[in-house]
Amino acid sequence: MSRTARQKSKSGISHIMIQGINRQDIFEDEEDKEKFIQTVATYKQKSNIKVYGYCLMSNHIHLLIKDEDLAITMRKIGASYVYWYNWEYKRSGHLYQDRFRSEVVEDDRYFLTVLRYIHQNPLKARIVKDIKSYQWSSYGDYGGDKKIVDTDFALGMISKEQFIRYSHEENQDECLEYTENNRLNDDEAREIIKSIANVENVDKIQGFEKSRRDEIIRMLKAIDGISIRQIARITGISFNIVKTR
Repeated sequence: MSRTARQKSKSGISHIMIQGINRQDIFEDEEDKEKFIQTVATYKQKSNIKVYGYCLMSNHIHLLIKDEDLAITMRKIGASYVYWYNWEYKRSGHLYQDRFRSEVVEDDRYFLTVLRYIHQNPLKARIVKDIKSYQWSSYGDYGGDKKIVDTDFALGMISKEQFIRYSHEENQDECLEYTENNRLNDDEAREIIKSIANVENVDKIQGFEKSRRDEIIRMLKAIDGISIRQIARITGISFNIVKTR
């Protein structure tokens, strides 16, 4: 099946979401998040893009940026971070779930809506009680602790005081909503297992050295949507082994 063509933004502004493959974490610690921000800053300078907002969650990322060559820039940012991440954690393979998702942002009202939605991500996920407490979003940039964000565009629409009030308003905003399915079917689970174990055939996992096999089992059990019985059935590893690892 061919992919749907990405919609071109007339304003050049897009809201982007990047998800971890199989809903796995993209960031292990604060150093990883700092590295991603540094990567965006590097390509911001090289490509002359505008960054209006961001939020780094454990397994997905939101960006609000202006760029005429969006796909190229995001490919460079993504590849650069994945290369570093794989080197840092001595892993290989994909980190992101397919290509990034995006939506165009064509008017001022929706721009502010998206920005508020991005900043409220950790609040709605119940990670913090106040968005200003979350270190890994661009909300702090708008308060004066400027890092990589171009704040003048938003603050040219409303004052800083209005922006603060607006950002804290309760709402039902849904912008590229991040959703999780509770249960994966066997085909989906099989592809995840292949990806994590880096094998063409899941039967090969049975022949792995014990410590490597057990590590893979633990990684699979940590993924929401895959059951222990599924792991045992698909890999051919005994249910008791999977259950106790």
